[in-house]
Amino acid sequence: MNPDWRVHVGDPENAAALDFDDSAWDRVSLPYAWNEDEAFREDIYGLSTGVAWYRKRFTLPEDAAEKKVFVEFEGVRQAAEVYLNGEFVGRHENGVMAFGFDLTELADPAPEENVLAVRVDNDWDYEEQATGQRYQWADHNFNANYGGITKNVKLHVTDRLYQTLPLYSWLGTTGVYVYADDIDVDEQSAEVNAESQIRNEHDEPRAVRYEVELRETDGETVAAFEGNERVIPPGATTTVEASQDVADLEFWSWGYGYLYDVVTRLTVDGEVVDTVTTRTGFRKTAFEDGRIELNDRAIQLKGYAQRTTNEWPAVGRSVPAWLSDFSNGLMVEGNANAVRWMHVTPWKQDVESCDRVGLIQLLPAGDAESDVEGRQWDQRVELMRDAIVYNQNNPSVLFYEGGNEVISEEHMRELVRLRDRFDPHGGRAMGCREMLDSDVAEWGGEMLYVNKSADKPMFATEYNRSEGLRRYWDEDSPPYHEDGAGEGEGERYNRNQDSFAVEDVRRWYEYWRERPGTGRRVSSGALNIVFSDTNTHYRGEENYRRSGEVDPMRVPKDAYRAHEAIWDGWVEVEDPGAAILGHWNYEPDTVRDVTVISGAESVELFRNGESLGYGDRSDRFVFTFEDVAWEPGTLRAVGYDDAGERVCQDVRETVGEPVAVELTPRTGPTGWRADGHDLALVEVEVVDDEGRRHPTAFDEIEFDLEGPAEWRGGIAKGPENHVLSQELPVELGVNRVLIRSTREAGTVTVTARSEGLAPDTVELETEPVETSGGLTPHLPGEDLPSKLDRGPTPEGLAYESERRPLPVVDVSAGSNAEEAAHAIDDDELSSWESRGDPEDAWIRFDLGEATAVGEVRLKVANHRTTGYPIRVAVDGEEVWSGEVGHTLAYDAITFDPTEGRSVTVALAGVTRVEDAFGEIVEITGERHHSDVDEERNALELLEVELYGPDPEA
Repeated sequence: MNPDWRVHVGDPENAAALDFDDSAWDRVSLPYAWNEDEAFREDIYGLSTGVAWYRKRFTLPEDAAEKKVFVEFEGVRQAAEVYLNGEFVGRHENGVMAFGFDLTELADPAPEENVLAVRVDNDWDYEEQATGQRYQWADHNFNANYGGITKNVKLHVTDRLYQTLPLYSWLGTTGVYVYADDIDVDEQSAEVNAESQIRNEHDEPRAVRYEVELRETDGETVAAFEGNERVIPPGATTTVEASQDVADLEFWSWGYGYLYDVVTRLTVDGEVVDTVTTRTGFRKTAFEDGRIELNDRAIQLKGYAQRTTNEWPAVGRSVPAWLSDFSNGLMVEGNANAVRWMHVTPWKQDVESCDRVGLIQLLPAGDAESDVEGRQWDQRVELMRDAIVYNQNNPSVLFYEGGNEVISEEHMRELVRLRDRFDPHGGRAMGCREMLDSDVAEWGGEMLYVNKSADKPMFATEYNRSEGLRRYWDEDSPPYHEDGAGEGEGERYNRNQDSFAVEDVRRWYEYWRERPGTGRRVSSGALNIVFSDTNTHYRGEENYRRSGEVDPMRVPKDAYRAHEAIWDGWVEVEDPGAAILGHWNYEPDTVRDVTVISGAESVELFRNGESLGYGDRSDRFVFTFEDVAWEPGTLRAVGYDDAGERVCQDVRETVGEPVAVELTPRTGPTGWRADGHDLALVEVEVVDDEGRRHPTAFDEIEFDLEGPAEWRGGIAKGPENHVLSQELPVELGVNRVLIRSTREAGTVTVTARSEGLAPDTVELETEPVETSGGLTPHLPGEDLPSKLDRGPTPEGLAYESERRPLPVVDVSAGSNAEEAAHAIDDDELSSWESRGDPEDAWIRFDLGEATAVGEVRLKVANHRTTGYPIRVAVDGEEVWSGEVGHTLAYDAITFDPTEGRSVTVALAGVTRVEDAFGEIVEITGERHHSDVDEERNALELLEVELYGPDPEA
């Protein structure tokens, strides 16, 4: 139902009436936010709110007489009052999830015209009409308020004996549920199960046979099976099911979006009366021993916490499905394996996109920054219920998230029961941020600290909160921005690309260092906040958040390339890459450090073929070459494995003077549709005479657009961020713009000019879209291909060896001895703390027998703000002394292997309090509960692990 709506911002009287004159209203195609022009032009707090009306005229198909008619809204922001032919149908208010209504009794059959009218109110402070309660997730900080019908709308016409829709709100139905049991990954086999909730609205019983066909997405039949015949009384709702063992299956995996179509049919007397096609995939999961397993292989999460709006300038969230694949696919191409949608349930289009590109998802319901009670908690439960039902067949969803902050055990137990009721076979874990000591949550982890577990998986949900604008390479490059300079809340929020990328890598290393295979207690990964710069809460100089590894137009920053170089592996680095940060177009006499990010064991740098030696390695992946003098030509970084074999390289060249503008268009794989909604993405570059992008160009580009298309433009630093402007600069030689099709098909011409540069022109064709009675048979995303580039889950272990900690048989302490065991109890919320005399601030771990000890890993209380001077002794002999703490991670203390049967950790002075990460705060501005601001003469340990000599040393 997406094409050809009318929209008006305001609240005119009788706008729901069948004969209301809407001819002067704007003509749009859905999805469409009525305030889309403001996306990235205004900050999140300035986005317009109010009432808008949407109206749609349509005629039912000729064969729809005596059939059931349903409308499905994938989501409206915030509240929607729905009318058909002037009659009130219903109201949906949560602003997030899909919902549906039964239109059967109100819809007029063909050839009569029907009018669907929707009154939308996106007031930030909208209150649920029945209770007067606000929705917790309608938040000014993280949930950008693009108002209107911002997601797809579909019409369903069925027999009166039908398979229901997965729309629990207002229809109370659960639809089709497909899952696999008894999965044998090695044998590529599983039992495939299909369950359909069916309803008989005929006046007499129906004897129904349930048929299931498993197909490849190209239509080839893989298997066919059926259930027993059932007699369904009139007015009854029941579930029918069928299953069969299937061989030669392909399993969905990271970067391998292998999907099947499961066609379920209801037949009566041999005649098919209802058919539903469910696109899904099969995979095996496990969440235990502190690890996540996908298809019997351990995987450490590496990816992004992304705003659920996933927005673009001057469009907001409402992009065509192919552009969702482009954006989400970039994460996978950059070797990310997971995305955590933040705070609210993602759009179905993004969920299905992640299925296709092979990207693991964490799926929340709706929340803000705290647990709640009463009606607000009930709203969260209802939203989670609807989200589970609606997304139960999407294989990329591996996790449900019950909250962005810790919730009570009672609330977590309620959500687990909800999962068990509506998705008992989906292989998905229910958890919540934090929940470190929960007996109910099936995963947990803090915002940006390193948590480890030998039980449920723990991973960080929002690490590296720095911000940096893509236009700034470094302090030696135009426009010569001093790293950290600018208005805002601190230097962390106005970084240059070089320091931003290094911060990304250093933070990631802290989680990777504790990866599966490194001990009994491990980290299951971390998710970086955010993937693309976002029109939400910000702390830097711009009016939007620039924590992304790509900018709002998805142009990569160096941080994206850095991740690409080190993330290519399930746990260990399996295919190392290299990324030279920056460019090679500096001014004469420039001398600067060159940084290379690489998964290789060593990196050698060559300037015009001459070796400059090997980089100084830090944080495993950072290789620094100090005081490199710039010379025009080529800079090449070569990475080697531990045997000295070359495994990767990266090259930077000095680019010649700019001579031309170059345009590169991108459209969906099936063409640019003239549906009034589809977009073309056009990249503009300033290039030299060899066609190479100039890395320091900031030329102003003037665009001309001719033909049936609408300019939406791009973004750049300047007045109103140049949003919607047909004049905007390239930044570092590149920018991108969006152009929207109209309902008229034809030739669209785009020309780009800049003073002193040769112009460029591209021609694009928009393809006509078939409609009948205001409806189109084309469903968004249905013809998009899956990405299978990474191939099936690799065979074998994801890491070579599993390092185990030394067993501790007893723990004693100079004080508070009864709590000493808390230091080894796999619970970071419990601790041992000394008290009284500083001389008694020691704890001793008895190994039972003489053992070689080479490392102590520990986590101290208040580790972010507090430095503890300590000493470590083996059998009373000091083997290490220094300061621990002032970190977001565990401290790793290594020393020469020493034989002994006991290890003592003791305080060696007064603690030092200084927050090394003071600018990193919660979105509320509150500091973490572990922060302290006073010195103490006490030692407090959360967890301690002892290891033998490092096998790699």
